[in-house]
Amino acid sequence: MLHDLIVTWMSWVEQWGYWGVGLLMAMESSILPVPSEVVVPPAAIMAAQPDAQMSFWGVVIAGTVGSYVGSVIMYLCALLIGRPFIYRFGKYFFMPPHKVESAELFMKRYSTAGIFFSRFLPVIRHLISLPAGLARVNFLSFSAATITGSAMWCAVLAWFGDKVGKEHPNILASPEQLISAVKAESHLIVLAVLMLAALYVLMKFLTRPKKSTASAEQADAPGADK
Repeated sequence: MLHDLIVTWMSWVEQWGYWGVGLLMAMESSILPVPSEVVVPPAAIMAAQPDAQMSFWGVVIAGTVGSYVGSVIMYLCALLIGRPFIYRFGKYFFMPPHKVESAELFMKRYSTAGIFFSRFLPVIRHLISLPAGLARVNFLSFSAATITGSAMWCAVLAWFGDKVGKEHPNILASPEQLISAVKAESHLIVLAVLMLAALYVLMKFLTRPKKSTASAEQADAPGADK
């Protein structure tokens, strides 16, 4: 079944070009578990062909726009329908409560930076818009982090697709081989992102205000002794 789905998704990219890339990446950023690894890399491989109707950067832009549209839809759904509805019915849309809670915890800990870093991480990537909406994160901040992170991830996947396509010219004939090849490379990027996230957390920890200093500032504040 998975093989058939992958073949279908790849045919959308082949037949619809940028529209197919955008639609599938919008689905990937919503409740539908479409792996970005079977969308952008094949599109980049197709874009590298002599008679291609697409270009490398066109694929990146289409993927970024699709990711943003899907993320905004999820953000607005969470903002409008609220936590009770998501917790009750989310399990029917691949969003069981424990996954939503994990994304909420991630969101609370890392805020806007978490939205950016999540674009590079499996599972969290397509769920992070929900807690962002539930927490009513500033829409402009949400948009900036989502667009930036999505653009970088799409560029990485497109680069991998171009690289893998040159090394394995006939790889589009085997979806499973394509996914394995891209995931083998993308794991290095995920590891690098996790290292950056760890450095970010360390920076936040080292620059946090000390309790004694915070207490002193509160004591010196006007009206504190009244």
